[in-house]
Amino acid sequence: MNDTASHAHGRIAAGRRWLADYLGLGLALALLVLVFSLSTRHFFSLTTFQTIANQIPSAILIATGMTYVLLIAGIDLSVGSVLGLCTAVVGVGLAQGHWPAPLAILAGLAAGLAAGAFNGLVSIRWNLPPFIVTLGMLEIARGGAHFLTRSQTQYVGSALAPIVETHLLGLSLPFLLALAVVLGSQWILTRTVFGRYLVAIGTNEEAVRLSGIDPRPIKIAVYLYSGLLVALAAVIDTARFESANPNAGSGFELQAIAAVVIGGTSLMGGRGSVVSSFFGVLIIAVLNTGLAAVGARDETKRLVTGLVIVAAVIVDQYRHRWSQTKP
Repeated sequence: MNDTASHAHGRIAAGRRWLADYLGLGLALALLVLVFSLSTRHFFSLTTFQTIANQIPSAILIATGMTYVLLIAGIDLSVGSVLGLCTAVVGVGLAQGHWPAPLAILAGLAAGLAAGAFNGLVSIRWNLPPFIVTLGMLEIARGGAHFLTRSQTQYVGSALAPIVETHLLGLSLPFLLALAVVLGSQWILTRTVFGRYLVAIGTNEEAVRLSGIDPRPIKIAVYLYSGLLVALAAVIDTARFESANPNAGSGFELQAIAAVVIGGTSLMGGRGSVVSSFFGVLIIAVLNTGLAAVGARDETKRLVTGLVIVAAVIVDQYRHRWSQTKP
C-alpha cells in the first residue's frame, strides 16, 4: 500500500514538473505571438511561421547538444567556432577539392566529432574545467577555419541544394531532421539508463562514482554528441547559404546557452529538458522576428533578448521552488 502511494505521489510530482515546465514556456511563446500579431498586420501568417521554422534548424541542433552538456554540469563555449571549422572543411572540400557531396559532408561531421573528442578527453584526462578547455577550442577551431579557407569565403553553389530544397507541408528537411533529433534526444534523456546517468552526474558526480559507475565515458559521449550536432548544423548552413564563411557561427555559443537557459535547464547541472530547449529556441526566434517586423534596430533586439534571458532565469528559480515545495 505504501509502495502504491509512493508511486502515485511520484507520478503527481512528475506531472506537476511537466506542467510547470512546458505550460509556462508555451504560454510565453503564445504571448509573444499575440503581442507581435497585434503590433503588425503581417506577422500572424502561415508564411511567417514557416519562415521562422526553416531558419532555426541549426540553432535547434546546437541547443540540443548544449542541453546535454549543461545537464552534466559542463559548458561548451566552442560550438560557434566549431561550426565555422566544420563549415570550412565542407566548403574547401567542395570548392577546392571537388569532392563529391557525401564525402565533404562526412569530412565535416568528422571535424565536429574530433572537436567534441578534444573537449571531452582533455577536460577529463587533465581534470580541467570545461570552461577553459572549450574556450581554448573556440580559438583553435576559429583559427583552423581561417587557415583552411585562407580567410576567404568558399562558394559551393548548388552542391548541397537538395538538403534545403526538400520540403514537406512547407517545412524544410533540416527543420524536420532537427525536430526528430529533439524528440530522439528527449526520449534518450527520459527513457534510458544513459539519460538517467546524465542527470545523476550533473546532480552529484561523486555519488555516481562511488556507486561504481565511471562517469568519464558518459561525459566524453556527451561532448562527442554535441560536436556531431554542431557539424550537422554546419552542413545545413553551408547548404542554406551555398557558401562557407570562416566567420560562420560567431556568437552561436551565446545563442545556444540563452535558448537552453530560457528553456529552464540549470547551469549548475542535473536539471533540464531537450523539449524545453526547443521552446527556448522558438521563443528567441519569434522575439527576433517580431522585433524586426516592428522595425526595431539591432541594438534594441539584443537589449530585449538579454532582458528576456535574465527574466527567464528568475522565473525558473521560482518555478523550481514551486515544483519542489508543493505537496
